[in-house]
Amino acid sequence: MKNLSAIIEALLFIHGEPLSFSKLAKLTKKSENEIKESATFLITSLKDENSGLFLLENDDSLELSTKPEFSSFIEDLIKDDFESNLSPASLETLTIISYLAPISRAEIDYIRGVNSSFMLRSLLLRGLISRKPDPKRSYIYLYEPTFDLLKFLGISSIKDLPDYEKYHNLLKTYQEKENNEKEKKSKQDE
Repeated sequence: MKNLSAIIEALLFIHGEPLSFSKLAKLTKKSENEIKESATFLITSLKDENSGLFLLENDDSLELSTKPEFSSFIEDLIKDDFESNLSPASLETLTIISYLAPISRAEIDYIRGVNSSFMLRSLLLRGLISRKPDPKRSYIYLYEPTFDLLKFLGISSIKDLPDYEKYHNLLKTYQEKENNEKEKKSKQDE
């Protein structure tokens, strides 16, 4: 039970958005009942005063969040980040979105190799990117640059970015290759 709870916690952390019990069951190759039991264990273990996180449960989904009593610290961090210049990680995330939009957070995370939740939140607050539901998968958001970003950069279209076609095509080719490899692996696992 403990190990499955840790796996669920890791999946929720890296995903950064709610995951359904059915999706968690599929990812862990466990039953939904086992997921629910482990979620109950995880809820209890996160109630410990040494944890800054807690688990939100809504209908058939779970989401990892910070405890409300730490909100002032988080607000200070966000304000400080918002008032400072964009970090290299934020610029990297913004570049990926600009050249590959619309793009999901999972794809951004995969390209960067790290969780991008905080960077995306910062860029959303600054109004440099927007998000919209993916028409193919309602539980996924797609990120794209905003008109404010275009105005800030002094360009009239995202295609006016330096070497847009070159890098856009290069990254799209990379994405397609990765998606093909994932599909092959998925078919092999079935």
